Amino acid sequence: MDRSSAGISGQYARSGNDNKQPDDQATSSRRGRYGYATIRQWDNPSHTAPGRHEFYHSSFTRSSQHLQYRSVNPAQDFNALTKQEIMDGLVSKSYRFGHRYDGRDHGRYASSIKKYTSAAKRPLNRAEQSQLLRLLQNFTATRSWNWRSLTTTLHSLTSAGVFTPHNPMDERVKLTQANLLSTLLDAIIFICNQKPQARDIDAQGVANLLWAMAKLADNGQKRTQELNEAVAALLFHVNTQKDLFNAQGIANLLWAMAKLVDKGQERTPELNEAVARLLPDVNAQKANFKPQEIANLLWAMAKLVDNGQEQTPGLKGAVAVLLPFVNAQKDQFIPQHIANLLWAMAKLVDNGLERTPRLKEAVAALLPHVKAQKDQFNTQGITNLLWAMAKLVDNGQEQTSEFNDAVAALLPLVNAQKDQFLAQGIANLLWATAKLVDNWQERTPLLKEAVAALLPLVNTAKANLKPQEIANLLWAMAKLLDNGQDT
Repeated sequence: MDRSSAGISGQYARSGNDNKQPDDQATSSRRGRYGYATIRQWDNPSHTAPGRHEFYHSSFTRSSQHLQYRSVNPAQDFNALTKQEIMDGLVSKSYRFGHRYDGRDHGRYASSIKKYTSAAKRPLNRAEQSQLLRLLQNFTATRSWNWRSLTTTLHSLTSAGVFTPHNPMDERVKLTQANLLSTLLDAIIFICNQKPQARDIDAQGVANLLWAMAKLADNGQKRTQELNEAVAALLFHVNTQKDLFNAQGIANLLWAMAKLVDKGQERTPELNEAVARLLPDVNAQKANFKPQEIANLLWAMAKLVDNGQEQTPGLKGAVAVLLPFVNAQKDQFIPQHIANLLWAMAKLVDNGLERTPRLKEAVAALLPHVKAQKDQFNTQGITNLLWAMAKLVDNGQEQTSEFNDAVAALLPLVNAQKDQFLAQGIANLLWATAKLVDNWQERTPLLKEAVAALLPLVNTAKANLKPQEIANLLWAMAKLLDNGQDT
């Protein structure tokens, strides 16, 4: 399993539909060139979204503004957002002002959808998405919209889960989803290609949009030529505005580029240049990164390296700068951060990064938190952590008492959540347990129970296993047998 780890990003807890892709059909709209669908929230891997723009004051609807000032009653508040008179007002304003309309009220409405999902602490569910998209049939962006309205709208709707693909999905809903995304991308590309004096592009908007496009890819969006064109247009502005990004923007951008590459984005000269230009800023902004941004940055660097990024002095320097903050902020990391960080450090080491004292200290600082927060890890977190620990041991990590305690804390969770693991998770877990045993991990009753819980799942998952996962499983079972596993 050496090269097939379950990398983490964003919300590592996935719903059953997150990886389903929409039909391979580009749908053109009246005002845009493209068509497709998709996305869920990054809230910057899960609770920290990129910085939001302030919005223009408007009186297009009291109901959406009112949501900002009170607690969420999901049914009541969502119904308030999906009243036909809201959409009638937006369409009327767009029609009345024509090419002079800048999209500000549409952006404000998209922001109210995002505020609803943020307060509810979840993206739109399938029923809500369907209800909303039926309302949004005439919610189309145009090239007259300004930059702020476009970035606000795409980022907010992406964060809220409006573009998440579901299967099955009503064809009319899918068409509306595709048309809406099409018009937004068309307008964004148009502004990006304008002469400097004709546009109002800012660094925060660039970071927000690249994050949104990375989430489109992360949630199953088909990577069309048009989406690639939008990414390329934005990368140009990363390179021209590199000195204007704040700490959050730098973290979001590097995460986004790593995620895009992981989802098949070509590592073009423009993308490589953007990464190279941002890495020194990690050092310059090091004191300003929040715990989640530290986790995101280290995950991003590990994922970039895993996809062919050279470990340049700039990348090694950025990693070295961040590692002391892992130790310093160890008590502020949530379970997802802990899983991200240990996976990232294991992956970096596996790709040749030296196990420096700083790296060893960072690993040692996190291990006790695995045990302390064991009940909060979901299946992907459990998989990534056990893979990371096995890989660290395989690369010279000492099996300290803290290390063994962390492994022991995770193993019962394998049995408890056995029915929730996907095919890749099953392969990774069996590889990890076999690798730990091969590196002198004691075959405790907990480890034996975990293996026994996983083995029957291999048969049920066999149709979904990739060739490398099959190879990893065969190696794992052979190694377990070699070390005394009962047949």
